[in-house]
Amino acid sequence: MDDKVAKRIHDIQESSTLQMARLSRELIAQGLDIINLTLGEPDFDTPLHIREAAKKAIDDGFTHYTPVLGYPELRTAIADKLKRDSNLDYLPSQIIVSTGAKHSLINIILSIINKDDEVIIPAPFWVSYPEMVKLAEGKVVVVSAKVDQDYKITPAQLEAAITPKTRAFIFSSPSNPTGSVYSKEELAGLAKVFNAHPNIIVISDEIYEYINYSSGHVSLAQFPEINHRVVVVNGMSKGFAMTGWRIGYAAGPEWIIKACEKLQGQFTSGTCSISQKAAICALTSDMSPTYVMRDSFLKRRNLIVERLKAAPELKYGIPEGAFYLFPDVSAYLGRSYQGMTIHTSEDLSMYLLKEARVSTVSGAGFGAEECIRLSFATSEENIIKACDRIIEALGKLS
Repeated sequence: MDDKVAKRIHDIQESSTLQMARLSRELIAQGLDIINLTLGEPDFDTPLHIREAAKKAIDDGFTHYTPVLGYPELRTAIADKLKRDSNLDYLPSQIIVSTGAKHSLINIILSIINKDDEVIIPAPFWVSYPEMVKLAEGKVVVVSAKVDQDYKITPAQLEAAITPKTRAFIFSSPSNPTGSVYSKEELAGLAKVFNAHPNIIVISDEIYEYINYSSGHVSLAQFPEINHRVVVVNGMSKGFAMTGWRIGYAAGPEWIIKACEKLQGQFTSGTCSISQKAAICALTSDMSPTYVMRDSFLKRRNLIVERLKAAPELKYGIPEGAFYLFPDVSAYLGRSYQGMTIHTSEDLSMYLLKEARVSTVSGAGFGAEECIRLSFATSEENIIKACDRIIEALGKLS
């Protein structure tokens, strides 16, 4: 049936994170003891007060179609949150609520990218960014940053990548997959470059905003000289453990939000009414569960970093946000064990799955062939066991 599938489907890659997560679930279902370090999902339940708000919404009859842009009360709550947390000024008319931050991203990309427009994406990147650009028939321009740069590009690298065809720039901070966080000074350097190129739209993915171990979240939208060209993307999944609720949002220039509204009106219409009511509660009530979760992730980060010191040939920076470690595994490429030679990071991920019973994700899908991604969004017990197994398996390679 492959010959009957549209070319656009052939042209995009399956998400490597979802692929490995599926394989892990299949092996676990077969009774194998697999420790899954693939998923980018908090292992916490949604806080009780948010769940109670959803139950109340059902009882109160919020079971009908919603406005395409989202409930006005939710868009107001998002505007208030952006002002409260980042000192950003947005009107509700500059905000659209979508079915997850991923939905927000594809809305924006399809709304602003024409065929052959160039989109700069720093690597390592989240796996879906380039595939979304391909769906819009744009051209992906990758700018790579290695572990010795803490996986963050410089203003000089950005400037060198810009051409007359450059239409957009997409990045995340805190970053998936690296956990790197751009400082205010580093963002100021990028903003200076963008200020000299007024045709570029910046898409700032800030979904890990609350899972930040540094001095505090900074958004590129906070720089007034480029604010009118920045679209902030965020959502409820990571900071509120609301992955299954599927609530994301974009805040930006009204002309982009109106375009997203038009597009979303033909694709999905308004987002789930119950989820929106739960999101209003999350954004306007007690934030302490979010900070408790963040502190737990920080403890786990410290644990995985300390445990993996026993494998000194792994090279990695200390993640300042999100819940991923992204080690450079170049030292292990070319090594073998029992007839299996490790040529790529994908080979190493499969080796760790087979030999260590630990599921990881190859860096290839993130634009970093020499790395693998480890999620520490799991229990401390699992982290200790996984690290011990990984160290033992790596020690067998020669």
